[in-house]
Amino acid sequence: MGSGTAMVLTASSQLWGNTGSTLADTLDAFDKNVGTDEAFWETIQSQFRFADGLAYFNNGSLGACPAPIREATNAFRDILDDFPSKYMWGGWDDEKEKVRTKVATLFSVSPDEIALIHNTTEGMNLIARSMDLNEGDEVLLADHEHTSAVAPWTVWQASKGIQLVRPTLPILPKSVEEIVDVYRKAITPKTKVLSICHLVNTNGMLLPIKEISKMAHEKGILVAVDGAQGAGMIHTDLHDINCDFYTVSAHKWLFSPKGVGIFYAKKTAQHHLQPLIVARGYDDPSIRRLENYNTRNLPEVLALGAALEYRETIGAQKIHDRTFALKHYFRSKVASNSILVLKTPGLDALSAGIQVVEVIGKEVGDVKNRLFEEYGIDCRPMTKFGLNAVRLSFAIFITKKQIDFLVDALETIANT
Repeated sequence: MGSGTAMVLTASSQLWGNTGSTLADTLDAFDKNVGTDEAFWETIQSQFRFADGLAYFNNGSLGACPAPIREATNAFRDILDDFPSKYMWGGWDDEKEKVRTKVATLFSVSPDEIALIHNTTEGMNLIARSMDLNEGDEVLLADHEHTSAVAPWTVWQASKGIQLVRPTLPILPKSVEEIVDVYRKAITPKTKVLSICHLVNTNGMLLPIKEISKMAHEKGILVAVDGAQGAGMIHTDLHDINCDFYTVSAHKWLFSPKGVGIFYAKKTAQHHLQPLIVARGYDDPSIRRLENYNTRNLPEVLALGAALEYRETIGAQKIHDRTFALKHYFRSKVASNSILVLKTPGLDALSAGIQVVEVIGKEVGDVKNRLFEEYGIDCRPMTKFGLNAVRLSFAIFITKKQIDFLVDALETIANT
């Protein structure tokens, strides 16, 4: 396996051959058609091996690994079990650093600002437990924050007398400024940390992190971002949005194996952080002190690097553009149907690859069940905030034909 990455590229080239084209031919055709060649994305879909009859619109809950990443993961597992002590205790140190570098490149940051952890929840716990706050200080979390982002602040800080401030976000904001203003009004002289989702899991609303970070930093407030639904879906330059912390579950939109996470901490903010688990290396002055778990599942960590190579092979900008193309296609298909009501903001600055739609007059649990039982469509029902709507994820393995199938199913359910 050498560098641990060559195999995945070979596997990618072989598996892309399902349409009779080589990887290079397919990429060239896509470039010439400026992103309009649906056949290109059908070859991508062929690499995601879902159960027979399953149309998977639930990537926001849990992503899938394409075939080359499954094969890479299993190859790494075989290597580890062929010589366990060698590869667990240092044999893969260089390969692990290559993964860190690939992650840093993805986010346009330094490798010394990236820790390789388990998931978003761990990252939020790491931040919340580390903060040295005093009784009466405030942590700002809007009402749409994920439970796994709220619980760490509740357990590690609220019990000490820290106040958790929960402003209300609009469901269908008309502008970026409307959201920024919610946070502006909630900030007080006691606010020390602003904890925020990049993209909320409830109705797919994209929050303006850059604008909010700028406002918070002007008041000396740290900004911690739950990036579970953003990273991999859309282009994310962390130095540009200028948050202090950003944490990711790589199994969602990056299509890595499950149980691998990414944690970013700006160099100037790293002094706030202490490891959740103390083992050898706890006194490492670098960000690596946050990931010294002793034994861990290294094949999945290295397969994250393979997943990032897979992404690079397709093209980060193409993935970003495809996300919005699918969003626009879906919204155009339901816009004229008065019984299907979108509960996600329309502006590209306010939403991306997750869209939420209500079938008027139908209970969302029944809609979700009928979609699966009658059409094999898996999605997430959302009931909070009066949504009564199904959440639909448009990952790169979704095609326009599948969206047509989905909309036909929703219209049939609406009318029966």
